[in-house]
Amino acid sequence: MMAMAAVAGSAAAQPGGKKIRLAIVGGGFGTSFYFHQHPQCEVTAVTDLYAERRQRLRDTYHCDNVYESLEEMLKRRRDLDAVAVFSDVPSHVKHARMCMERGLHVISAVPACANLEEAEELRAVKEKTGLRYMMAETSYYRQACIYARELYQKGGFGQIIYNEVEYYHDFNFEERMTRRPSLYFNPDGSNSWRQGWAPMHYPTHSIGLAVAVTKERVTSVSCLGLGDREKMARIPNNRLKNPFFNEFALMETSGGHVIRHNECRQISSLEVERAQWFGEKGSLYMAIPGVLPNTWQPRHGKPAPVDIPDYWSTDRLPPAMRHNSGHGGSHTFLSAEFINALVENREPTVNVYEALAMTVPGLVAHQSALKNGERLKVPRFDRAG
Repeated sequence: MMAMAAVAGSAAAQPGGKKIRLAIVGGGFGTSFYFHQHPQCEVTAVTDLYAERRQRLRDTYHCDNVYESLEEMLKRRRDLDAVAVFSDVPSHVKHARMCMERGLHVISAVPACANLEEAEELRAVKEKTGLRYMMAETSYYRQACIYARELYQKGGFGQIIYNEVEYYHDFNFEERMTRRPSLYFNPDGSNSWRQGWAPMHYPTHSIGLAVAVTKERVTSVSCLGLGDREKMARIPNNRLKNPFFNEFALMETSGGHVIRHNECRQISSLEVERAQWFGEKGSLYMAIPGVLPNTWQPRHGKPAPVDIPDYWSTDRLPPAMRHNSGHGGSHTFLSAEFINALVENREPTVNVYEALAMTVPGLVAHQSALKNGERLKVPRFDRAG
């Protein structure tokens, strides 16, 4: 078994100071976080367009200040410091901008944006306001990703020459078309944004596993897509006119390295979000549940299982948050990191620049797939100037 202790700064609360007054938008995914367990956070308002989701927010966060829309909440509340935006993907940038223009810090669900124009809009509003923005990308705090990042920082890989990252989530087509409730329908039965959404327009769970470790940027991409055009034509809310169920990309990075990135929604596979990091000194294979354990392959030697710690059980988190959580133990970390960043007046780990580095390559990859794999340059959205 490989012995590699992983040490990093604590994510525990800082002593003293006021509580961050947080509002939460979105009673679907937005109910799966733990801001209220942080000793320096108070959930003071919640909102969703649908009554049943408003009730879920009320029950989860024990908050009776409930509003029927973000607009109503922003109009009526003057006591907020930050907003957690877990609304539909096409609204992420619009809602983040609405909040930041009112002086509120934002943590947003993934992806950061839905097109390149929105990427520029998001960067611009963050730099204009000087407020904090964080994307709640779960891959950053998956336990294996924490391990890989800290191993890389210590030189354990040498250079990471090649990454394989992938997100396999088999969405049954008939469910997409008919089954209620499901991800494809809103509580009132209307078609949700997920119907027809291009796989590479939801890339961050995969590519985040590469960017979160090396911080390299994707500079170019070639992508191929596969799909059933007859079935896709039957999807009622295919706003992107997307013809693909599955997309497969090859990406070049700013370090001169390569990422193979798969996003598949119609495939016979276990549901996994995982990576393989191939380095000069050795390679790390992220587990496939029931198939492959976390494994280290030294360059000269035999592969061996890796005992990756449960980082969520350590003093990296405040005591009340030291429990397992969604997406590989990441939800408590994401909740704590956003609040800590505000308390400490610093940029969060997955700030706007990291968020766009995880999102934009997928948007360009989809454009490449529509052009039969033409290699396209990927614009960078790092700090202006």
